[in-house]
This record gives sequence, structure tokens and C-alpha cells, in this order.
Amino acid sequence: MQNEDDLRGLAKVVDFLRAVSILLILIHIYWYCYAWFKANGFTLSLIDKVLINFQKSGLFSSTLVTKLFALLLLALSCLGTQGIKNEKITWRNINLYAGIGFSLYFFNGWLLATSLPMVVVTSLYALTLSGGYIFLMIAGVWVSRLLKSKRLDDVFNRENESFMQEIRLMTNPNSVNLPTRFYYKKKYYNGWINVVNVFRASMVLGTPGSGKSYAIVNGYIKQQIEKGFAMYLYDYKYPDLTKIAYNHLLQHTAGYTVTPKFYTINFDDPRRSHRCNPLNPIFMTDISDAYEASYTIMLNLNRTWVEKQGDFFVESPIILLAAIIWFLKIYENGKYCTFPHAIEFLNRKYADTFIILTSYPELENYLSAFMDAWESNAQDQLQGQIASAKIPLSRLISPALYWVMSGNDFTLDVNNPDEPKILCIGNNPERQSIYGAALGLYNGRVVKLINKKYRLKSSVIIDELPTIFFKGLDNLIATARANLVAILLGFQDFSQLIRDYGEKEAKVIINTVGNVFAGQVVGDTAKTLSERFGKIVQERQSNTINRNDNSSTFNTQLDVLIPPSKISNLTQGTFVGSVADNFDQRIEQKIFHCEILVDTEQVKKEEKAYREIPVITDFCDENGIDRMDEQIQNNYNRIKREVIQIIEDEKKRIKNDPNLRHLLKEDEEE
Repeated sequence: MQNEDDLRGLAKVVDFLRAVSILLILIHIYWYCYAWFKANGFTLSLIDKVLINFQKSGLFSSTLVTKLFALLLLALSCLGTQGIKNEKITWRNINLYAGIGFSLYFFNGWLLATSLPMVVVTSLYALTLSGGYIFLMIAGVWVSRLLKSKRLDDVFNRENESFMQEIRLMTNPNSVNLPTRFYYKKKYYNGWINVVNVFRASMVLGTPGSGKSYAIVNGYIKQQIEKGFAMYLYDYKYPDLTKIAYNHLLQHTAGYTVTPKFYTINFDDPRRSHRCNPLNPIFMTDISDAYEASYTIMLNLNRTWVEKQGDFFVESPIILLAAIIWFLKIYENGKYCTFPHAIEFLNRKYADTFIILTSYPELENYLSAFMDAWESNAQDQLQGQIASAKIPLSRLISPALYWVMSGNDFTLDVNNPDEPKILCIGNNPERQSIYGAALGLYNGRVVKLINKKYRLKSSVIIDELPTIFFKGLDNLIATARANLVAILLGFQDFSQLIRDYGEKEAKVIINTVGNVFAGQVVGDTAKTLSERFGKIVQERQSNTINRNDNSSTFNTQLDVLIPPSKISNLTQGTFVGSVADNFDQRIEQKIFHCEILVDTEQVKKEEKAYREIPVITDFCDENGIDRMDEQIQNNYNRIKREVIQIIEDEKKRIKNDPNLRHLLKEDEEE
């Protein structure tokens, strides 16, 4: 009731001020066109006496003074206008009406000085003054209504969802620091993403072209080399990342006590590839190591098996290959323990294969399922078990691949304090299905070897993680922190990771990573990230507008800090995420939503000065003739001959051993 009384009182004041303003306009016309009113007998002596007294106040000392005073009263009356919502009211219309009104109202004084007939002068002056006043009054009312209606200018809720972020640079001997630019309260700030604990693992998400590699992965590579990390780098689009690592190492060796050596694995160009045996027997201490290697190879070749782990026809080929690998490890002290030898051994006659493998007590029980099928003449089952291993592995029979994987230029203990390494292995998107298994084997062996105590701090950078599979990644994330292993995983979307790693393992990977960077992602990934970033207290305003009233209500409520829709529409180079901190380096605001700044001119300058990956092996003979194809083919033929010789020698051994001769006899009966 009190509110209604106040509104009625305000309306009376508005009406009074406007009435006085209009009265001044009428008196103004009467005063300055007095000659016409007098000539036509429209004057009153009482009004004349009153106006003479007004003249002493200076109100009618000039046309401008009266107009300004009347306009002031009009403006005051407009301030009390209620904010009735009208969608047709726009600033464009207001400016148009105000411009016309201002021109007619203030620039008509010249009419009084003309020699036109008095009736024409009076009519034109009164018409222009009144018209200008009306236009100005409409513009003033509209301004008042527009301002009081409080239209929502921040339609995307940018102000509520902006927040203060870290502007301090926090460094330590292991940190990665990325410069940023972010928006908060209508102002842009320069800040930092401080990854002060890189050993709690990091993941970078984003659709293709969102800037993952350019803004983040490249920064990790450069800064970790500068700070003395040994490094294992999986380069899906070789040599993009490899070239950065190689050239940055050339310029920054001061951070290392022992200068690391640079190694690269590349099946496409054997000239620029080192040779390395991922099944080096020195680092295989138990048959479980052979099983893990076999598991990694087979699941890289058959991604659908990820969800079928434990099935008979999934485990059978894995066990068979593991038995072959372990046999090669114990045969002549591992002289022939390489992946190419394992492939060739598997592709020999299965009768020879089983005779040899079961002649070793440590493998006899391991292959019991195969032996049961063999002894019971279940040929269809046995051939199915063997074929499920042979068929996928046959895709890897390649002279170039045999060449790279049968040498021993270096070992995979990347973070060996005495021989630190920067190891880059390159894939090719066009041959991903072929190279993935071999490269996955390198990944699995590296992860096994570096996750040990008393080693150098090291970095594992896997770009496009779903393109390869290796066992134990979730365990590495959970345990590597204690062994100073920093992990960076790059992929496009959670659904992609779930598809290629299985739901259980993918969720473990997602939930155990401490540092998260996300560019533009959509769907369930955006929702999951939004929930991870939590909620914030946001101010809400509710406006109620009708013909006679305009009221606003303010309240606060918890709402998501970064909604999924905003994550789904991030600009290239803009990322959201959160970082982990340390006991001695607390970060109050761990969440960020910012543009990561990259000095593009400096990057271009560095790239122009980059050296190409050097030639590792020169296949030319003393006459300068390229013998690469010949040497690689000779290596391929040598491996095949060695496997054939192994089988012949083993069959002779079995034949000459009375305790094993029965195996050979059973084979002959078959």
C-alpha cells in the first residue's frame, strides 16, 4: 500500500514539472512573438505585468536561457517516468528523435530576425519550437524507460561466469608455466597456468584444430628439456614433435648433468631411424614380462579385444606369443630374442612350434590349453587359436620393420642416470594399423623400465593417445609420481579414449590425472569437465515491468562455473582446466579459463632455424651406391634363416634326448 502511495506521489511530481516546462514554452512563444499577439489583440495586461516581473530575473534575457530552463524541467520530469518495457525502444530510435528535436528546438532563433510577415514568423517559430520540444520529450521518456527496464546486456552470462585467475608466476625445478590472458569484470588480465606438480600427470583434450599441440604440448617439450628431463615422446604425426625436441635439445643442454643422447624410431625412413630391440632379454626377468609384451602387441592389432579380455580366443593368442617370446629369451641367452624372430617363429608349422615350446618345463604348463587341444585331436579349435595370433601378426611382416626392431643401437631405459636419452618414436596416420602394434610394444617396455626408483626425472609425452594401446598406463599414472615420471596425454575426447581403452581403464585414467587442459570439446566430455570444475555463487536479477510499476529483485544461487555450452564453443587457443599444487606451493585458484599466449613470431623464427633430423645410417657402399633396400632385405632373410635353423637344432636336441623323444614320435604319428 505504501508503495502505491509513493508511486502516485511521484506521478504528481512528474506531471507538475512537465506542466511547468510546457507553460514556460508557451510563455516563451508569447514573449518573443509579442508583436504578432499585440497586433491581433491577443494580449492581456495582467499577463504582461507578470512577465515584466519575470524579466527582472533574467529568465527571458535571451531565447537560449528560457529554452534551457524549460528543457531542464522536462529532463527532471523524464527521470520519474516508469520503466515500461517496449521492444520498439532502441538507442538508434532515441538518437534519431533526440537529434531532430535538438535541431528544431535550438536552431530556430533565426526566424525571429527575418523580414517575413509576422504571422509567418510566429507560426514557424511556434511550430518548430513545439515540434522540437515534443521530439525531445519522447526521446527523454524513452531513455528513462530503457534504463529502468534494465534489459539484459550480458545475454551469455559472461560476467557471472568470469572469475579471477592466477596472475602469479610460480616456478620450481620441475614446473611447466604457460602465459595466459583472461577476462574478469570487464577487464583483461595477464596471468599464468602454473603446473607446479607435473608428476601428478596431465591430460590435454580438444577437437582437431583446437590448439592442443601448438599451445600446450610444444610448451611441455621445450620447458622439460630446459629443466633436464629425460624424455620419451610418441609423435603421431612424425616428425612434427620430434623436430622440436631434437632442435631444442641442441640449444639447451645446460640443464643436464650428463648430456642426453637423442634417439628416434621411424619405420618409414630407416636412414633416419635408430635400431632398437624392445624385447631386449636383459630387461626381461620373468615370463610375466613376456606376457605383457604379447598383450600389448595383440591388443594393438585387435582393438575390439580390449572389451573381451579374459575370453578364450583372446587369451589364447596372447599366451602363445608370450610363450614364444620367453622361449627366445631363454634360448642361447636371448641371442635371438627380438620381435621379428618371434613373428617368424610363430609362422612356422605349429607341430614344430609346439614340440619345441613344450620341451621346456617352464612353458609346458603355460601352453596346457593348446596341448590339450592337440592331444585330443581338436584340430579346428587348435587352428582357430593359432590363426587368431598368426593372422594379425602377419600384417607386421615388413623388411623395414624387421630392420629397425632387430638392432641394438640403444636400450629403452630412457631415464638411466648414466645414459639419459631423449627418445622419439614416430607413427604414420596412413599406416597406423600396421605400426601401432610395434610402437605400442616400445611404449609398454619404456613404461615398464622407467617407472623405477633412483632414476633421473623423466617425461612421457603421448600425443593422440588412442592411436596406440599399451598395458599399464593407469598403473603408471597412479605410481609414477614417486619415481619422478611426468606424464602428458593428448587426445580428442573422453569417448575416444573409452572406445579404444575400454570403459573401466579409461575412467581410471581420466579420474587419476591431476592437471587437466581442455580446448573445444562437446557432448558428454563437456558435461563431465563442467562438473569437475564445480559451481560458483552467481548473482541473479529479476525484473517485473508493467504499465504502472517497475521492480527489480536480486538474489544469489550456486551455478556451474564453466557450463558445457561454453566449453563446446571455445576459441582456438583458449582452454579451460585445473592444475594440482604442492604442499609448499599452494594455488588457491586452481581452475582456469583463458587464452594461452604463444609468441607466434618467435616460434616462426625458431622453426626457420631448425635442423633436419640427421641421417643415422648411411647405406651407401665404398662406391657411393645406395644399398639400403639390399641391406634391409638381407637382414630380413637372415632372420628367417635363423628361425629355421633354431627349429632344426631344437628338433635334433629333442630327438637325441630320451626324455623328450616321445614328443617327436607323437608328432610323426600325427
